[in-house]
Amino acid sequence: MKFKKNKYLKPFKNVYLLIGAVFIVWMLFFDANSWIIHSELNEEINDLENEKEYYKKEIIKDKKVLKELETANGLEKFAREKYYMKYDNEEIYIIEYEDSLKTNADD
Repeated sequence: MKFKKNKYLKPFKNVYLLIGAVFIVWMLFFDANSWIIHSELNEEINDLENEKEYYKKEIIKDKKVLKELETANGLEKFAREKYYMKYDNEEIYIIEYEDSLKTNADD
């Protein structure tokens, strides 16, 4: 009984091709330094670099605020606006507009 030679199975008879294919599959998916893990790590590095830039900008903003707070006028302005502090002979009226109020529907 003669087997017909199948032209599709011919490449799989080559040992070097089989070993190369197994090696490529191993390196892409199963190795500790696989392509998938490498791409995930690159994505994480990009996210961390973006976060680093964000925090650098926040540090610059905070340094400006701290510099403003070093002056007496800046400190007084901050205390009056954020903590509603006042002198003894003053009265403070806080005016809130309807669109600035938090309602239960906003939650």
